[in-house]
Amino acid sequence: MGTAWTPLRIGATLIEEPVVLAPMSGVSDLPYRRLVKRFGAGLVVSEMIASREMVRQHSETLKMTTNCAEEAPMSVQLAGAEPDIMAEAAKLNEGRGAAIIDINFGCPAKKITNKACGSALMRDEPLAGAIMEAVVKAVKLPVTVKMRLGWDTDCLNAPRLARMAEECGVQAVTIHGRTRNQFYNGTADWDAVRAVKQAVSVPVIVNGDVVDAAAARKALAASGADGVMVGRGSYGRPWALRQIMDELAGRTPMAEPDAAARRDIVLEHYEAMLSFYGTYKGVRIARKHLAWYCTGQDGAAAVRNEFTHLEEPAEVRRAIMRFFDVAGERLAA
Repeated sequence: MGTAWTPLRIGATLIEEPVVLAPMSGVSDLPYRRLVKRFGAGLVVSEMIASREMVRQHSETLKMTTNCAEEAPMSVQLAGAEPDIMAEAAKLNEGRGAAIIDINFGCPAKKITNKACGSALMRDEPLAGAIMEAVVKAVKLPVTVKMRLGWDTDCLNAPRLARMAEECGVQAVTIHGRTRNQFYNGTADWDAVRAVKQAVSVPVIVNGDVVDAAAARKALAASGADGVMVGRGSYGRPWALRQIMDELAGRTPMAEPDAAARRDIVLEHYEAMLSFYGTYKGVRIARKHLAWYCTGQDGAAAVRNEFTHLEEPAEVRRAIMRFFDVAGERLAA
């Protein structure tokens, strides 16, 4: 059964089928976003970018916001606790080709919340409001916000903060159905997102535990949201968003790639990481992705350990090909 999608318009960006790749630190870099977008995604979002580092023109931070035509439209997510710095970082990304600026009020990591950033801002509504107002005024691009249900069960203020966001001119809100203190434990409360949807007139996107089409349907029905955001469910499966889009739209879903197709996808992704980061860094950043691609298959533990110790790109390529070729032989047998 398909879903009667209502396309989302966020400023000049029209999202025909609102299935969105989540911002994920250390994951949703340019090679990964481009690969996911090629399979199919309504919108892709960058890794969380530290606004102060962006304004300082830190080379690694600038690299994190590099984008390409193949992934358009692309949203850049900014984190910070200083309205003027956030505004300046937003301007810089407007000039670098972002289609949307997203503000992070949701990251639960202690290294972020200890700096009064991420989900810590849900406990400081005046500062959160000042940040949103400053960013909206600084750019001509549409601004969105990603947050959690609240800091903890005693502070479930997402509906109120979403109303503030709309009043500031924010054009869409994404809600992860957990509190900050839950981190990624337990299950996402999609029902609780409905209170946010009822509180605002701007589009609401539901996030958390959306790993496949069945979960996406349940999340949409429970929350009343206008779209879904997929994060960890895409680890090792950059085609997952395409499958969700197909099923929700009533199309025949893309089949799971066989071993040979998966091998080619992994090799393509690996080469893109080497090209983007350089050999030394690329080999190391690739390790987690390679491990995810092998998850659930025979021999996965052994090859994950092998990837951890390999240093030379050619050795890694051979290990990838050997693993997936053997997997293909098993299936054929």
